[in-house]
Amino acid sequence: MDASAQIIGKVVIGPRVFVAPGAIIRADEPDQDGRVHPVEISEECNIHDGVIIHAPAGAKVQIGPRTSLAHGALVHGPAQIDADCFVGIRAMVIAATLEESVWVGVGATILDITIPSHSFVPGRSLINTTDKVANLRAATDEDDEFQRRQVAINQTLRQGYLKLTS
Repeated sequence: MDASAQIIGKVVIGPRVFVAPGAIIRADEPDQDGRVHPVEISEECNIHDGVIIHAPAGAKVQIGPRTSLAHGALVHGPAQIDADCFVGIRAMVIAATLEESVWVGVGATILDITIPSHSFVPGRSLINTTDKVANLRAATDEDDEFQRRQVAINQTLRQGYLKLTS
């Protein structure tokens, strides 16, 4: 994890997670019963520069294994992002669920909806109705391979950072 990243409150980060400079991960607002719900980030995730993950009062955020959140992406709870997803630069996931292996393009917004496994969300789109979800195309083998390369590249980068700081 980079020293300029801000991890605030009830945040659980799994093994081999890369958290880049300027990322903010925040779970510090209690619900009406005084409970703070967590942000949970599973193993081998990539949290790039300027990503914001926020679990507001009463809202949990879960990020599944090997998921990549690209530069400036926003995840605002309640949110669940399952394994092997890619969320593009400046994309937003707000009060939504991404099932396994969803690919979200640059600047897309997913709002208060579930995106089924292996879907491709085009860049700059707003997906907030079941009709829009029904019109999404399937992610291709190339999309899935791009995501796997991102995980591998960022694991190498994480290991390089560890060598620099040891």
